Amino acid sequence: MIGDLFDSPWKILIVAVVLIVLFGSKKLPDAARSLGKSMRILKTEISDLHHDDPATEATKPAAATAQAPVAQQLQIEQLQQQISELQKSSMNGAAAPAEAPLTETQRTQPTS
Repeated sequence: MIGDLFDSPWKILIVAVVLIVLFGSKKLPDAARSLGKSMRILKTEISDLHHDDPATEATKPAAATAQAPVAQQLQIEQLQQQISELQKSSMNGAAAPAEAPLTETQRTQPTS
């Protein structure tokens, strides 16, 4: 259908004249430039989507996928260490800040 629209030079000339009349000769280059930028952005986003395909993640080496659980385990250990330090400081009589939120272990421990 669109191929039939531009099969003769007269139709292309008529479309060009209509565009110039609608947008003006000064705004037409800016409109074409912004359309080109939009097309480039769309093209790069589509190529990025093809590169981020889940099928490619299945072919990643096991070492790359094993790093994420190691990092999570390290973060868990750091948080547990912070909790134990806070508990020790509260048992030693050190004043804890009033606005500090209670940890999960502090919420579940019975108060005496």
